[in-house]
Amino acid sequence: MKRLILLLLILLVVAVGCSKDKKEIAGLPAENGNPAPDFSLSGPNGETRLSTLKGKLVLVHFWATWCPPCREELPSLAKLNKEMEGKPFRLLAISIDKEGNDAVQKLFSGLGITLPVLLDQSNRVAGQYGTTGVPETFIVSPEGIIIKKIVGSIEWSSPEVISFLNNAMKTGH
Repeated sequence: MKRLILLLLILLVVAVGCSKDKKEIAGLPAENGNPAPDFSLSGPNGETRLSTLKGKLVLVHFWATWCPPCREELPSLAKLNKEMEGKPFRLLAISIDKEGNDAVQKLFSGLGITLPVLLDQSNRVAGQYGTTGVPETFIVSPEGIIIKKIVGSIEWSSPEVISFLNNAMKTGH
């Protein structure tokens, strides 16, 4: 009996040690003030790696075609993307649709919009960011730090949002 208890204690110590190592390897959570988790995803226009976008303000936006609030805010995201052309800004619209690019392009065609899309069909990157649903957005500073997390939909092309983003490009926060 003592051997069994001793064995269980050893296993518990090893398990706790392993989980600590995993946490250190995984890095800090995707929260305001922490470095944004790096990732690489592909889309219809090729592959994008977040770490190659240093020097730009990046809007990492998780969404899905089956999500009504996501569909409603897509036109304002397209307007924002057009408004920010030529600035040190990049929109990464990450679709978590299992159906992939076909579902995305069908929706875009119906809405009459275009957006740069990346595909996260396995939810790997959404998991890295700890998303709890869609839409969920992380605004990443030019230095690669998360400066704002937004849960839910907003009017992306509003003067207030554009002003916030322009200011964040200049100040980094």
